[in-house]
Amino acid sequence: MAQSRSGFVTFVGRPNVGKSTLTNALVGEKVAITSDKPQTTRRAIRGILNRPGGQLVIVDTPGIHKPRTLLGQRLNDLVEQVLGDVDAIGFLVPATEKIGPGDRRIATSLDGYPRAKKVAIVTKTDLASRDEVTERLVEVDALRADWDAVIPLSAVTADQLDVLADELLTLMPEGPALYEEGVVTDESLEDRIAEIIREAALDGVRDELPHSIAVTVEDIARREDADLTDIHANLVVERDSQKGIIIGHRGARLKDVGARARAGIEPLVGTKVFLKLHVRVAKEWQRDPKQLGRLGF
Repeated sequence: MAQSRSGFVTFVGRPNVGKSTLTNALVGEKVAITSDKPQTTRRAIRGILNRPGGQLVIVDTPGIHKPRTLLGQRLNDLVEQVLGDVDAIGFLVPATEKIGPGDRRIATSLDGYPRAKKVAIVTKTDLASRDEVTERLVEVDALRADWDAVIPLSAVTADQLDVLADELLTLMPEGPALYEEGVVTDESLEDRIAEIIREAALDGVRDELPHSIAVTVEDIARREDADLTDIHANLVVERDSQKGIIIGHRGARLKDVGARARAGIEPLVGTKVFLKLHVRVAKEWQRDPKQLGRLGF
């Protein structure tokens, strides 16, 4: 009988190449929030994929970027730590864009992690022509001589997802599953709810706002007399002007954020949800070590 394999995988690439989308597609459930805003992911979120031959633990991390704040520096440090610990690193490049200096820099930086197997992944093939996909595969293949595999895929249409999962599994060390069957993430319920609220808040906000938004969940309580869960959460921003943007004219924007967040939270908790959102200002929290600690960074 074939020996079971299990281990840790992470994806790297420029901001917005689709790391979280690919993580969710492989796991088969939404464990990481997605947004068209760079650096949406702020923690190392583990998604768990069980295959007949074993288990992959996919660690979704923030994108590597030039930090402008203490938060940015801490996110980069987190990525460094994860890259040093995983068994395989998937380097993502979108099929729709030519390889640029940022891609080359990240591909070269993988030299710093000799222990990890390396797989090149050309994403978003559903949006590219066959010629573009071929061109990208040739470009990415030339970036390093030590790729263990080069795989084109689409996370959206699931094309070649199984090929990637099987390939990654063959690169894992032999050993038993690290998580029990049926577990899809090690994220706490509070963290998953906070992330769903932040995803709803990120949708449609101005470019300067995304990095300034944090969410804390203060209370989750199931009502005894009704099939209803009360959730109280804070949306934290850095300036009073941002508070106004989040709340919107006569509270319309905050109401919309609440409605969209509720739709994502209800399947998670299994009941209807009464969601109370409060917007508060924590001045320049991204640069303040104390505030960052309170917000979990």
